[in-house]
Amino acid sequence: MSYEPDPRRWKALAVSLTAGFMGLLDVSIVNVALPSMQSGLHASSGGIRWVVSGYALAFGLVLVTGGRLGDAFGRRNMFLGALAGFVLTSALAGAAPNETTLVLARLAQGLAAGMLTPQNTGLIQDLFRGAERGRAFGMFGAVVGISTAVGPILGGFILAVFGAQDGWRWVFYVNVPIGVLAFALALRLLPRSEKKQLRIRSEIDFLGIALLAVAVLGVLLPVIDSDSGGFARFWWLFIIAAVAGFAFVRWERSVVRRGRSPLLDTRLFTGTPGYAAGAAVGALYFCGFAGIWLVFATYFQQGLGYSPLQSGLSVTPFAIGSAVSAAVAGRLVPRFGRRLTVTGLAMVAVGLLAVALLAELVPPSASGWAFALPLVFAGVGGGMVISPNTTLTLECVPVRMAGVAGGALQTGQRIGTAIGTAVLASVFGLVVGRGYPLALTVALGCAALLTCGALALAIAELRARRHRAAEEERDERRAADVHLG
Repeated sequence: MSYEPDPRRWKALAVSLTAGFMGLLDVSIVNVALPSMQSGLHASSGGIRWVVSGYALAFGLVLVTGGRLGDAFGRRNMFLGALAGFVLTSALAGAAPNETTLVLARLAQGLAAGMLTPQNTGLIQDLFRGAERGRAFGMFGAVVGISTAVGPILGGFILAVFGAQDGWRWVFYVNVPIGVLAFALALRLLPRSEKKQLRIRSEIDFLGIALLAVAVLGVLLPVIDSDSGGFARFWWLFIIAAVAGFAFVRWERSVVRRGRSPLLDTRLFTGTPGYAAGAAVGALYFCGFAGIWLVFATYFQQGLGYSPLQSGLSVTPFAIGSAVSAAVAGRLVPRFGRRLTVTGLAMVAVGLLAVALLAELVPPSASGWAFALPLVFAGVGGGMVISPNTTLTLECVPVRMAGVAGGALQTGQRIGTAIGTAVLASVFGLVVGRGYPLALTVALGCAALLTCGALALAIAELRARRHRAAEEERDERRAADVHLG
């Protein structure tokens, strides 16, 4: 059957990426607004911490489930429902009269964002083929990376415009008009799914959803609460997570054997070339990459007395470098493949190590300017990591598993984000008593080490790709010799 591209596919992609950008942006944008929230609501430090942690927890908890539901009920239906939920919960968070309401709104907002995000990768698989799919995945990867990097900048700008007392509310309110416009355009541009009769009991793997939720919750809850003794109080959850994870894999395999629809088809990791390695690269990179923003915000605001806007502007070079290189890298994936991510990871590690060194060598008052060049260098490398890695990881995934594959990839990145943020923040806190510059140096050194781990995995995957290509070439030669003989 011939493939007829949807003439509105690029417009539909722009709408879906705009909505996805909002959900991912809210992971980091609130960091600079936390002091404003605490003073405005007279909230406890523990409650305010859950404004960030609760969103990340809910987000990571439902990504795979959201992808599977999109595969089952249709990407358009899930996208519209999740986007509507995200807009409503954003408005609720902005209008929250007290700490409890804000935390509950953020939990609900995280659930909506977790349902929304995997629809982006599913829509790309549905709407694009060949080289166009690579370009579309490149744009999606750019959105993932840029949204994390620009969060502190936009948050600082909003607080500067609307003031410290109520500026934090506009961090959430800004989602409402953008979300309403995106919803109206999505109604018009997103393709309708084919009508099909759904058998809920066979289409939706409820036990798989429960087991995966327990496993993810068991990992994330101690991690996101680590700065208040989460590891000591919740260490036993890691054991429960391991048991639930093992049971989840066994259950999903049995579901496949019985011919039913699994939540996460484990053949993605064993039978899809490059998927397992790409997912591991993404998760480990986010361990090092996502945690540096909280460290930088603490260093600039508490250590140097910067305003939220000044703090955000100080990391702008990374965001600029990432935005430019991500747009270019998405077009270069067909030509250079995994070499792009290897080069990018090396650049990120070198850039972070350079900043770590400069933090000890230059006066703190000159930090903002001194860090600019290595942050640009690291940002260019970062743009060469997320976008190409997303493309390469998902390129061989069957269309029928597109949503769940994207959800699983994002789940790894969210878990990496939570672990990396907790580890780097803890390292920074342990060393800060000996001075903010040394604390920044040690924390960024840890981030560079985690990035080098992702680099080692990417190099191994590059070698595996070359080995597979060589084997395919030998098989083709043998087939040609047999034919000629």
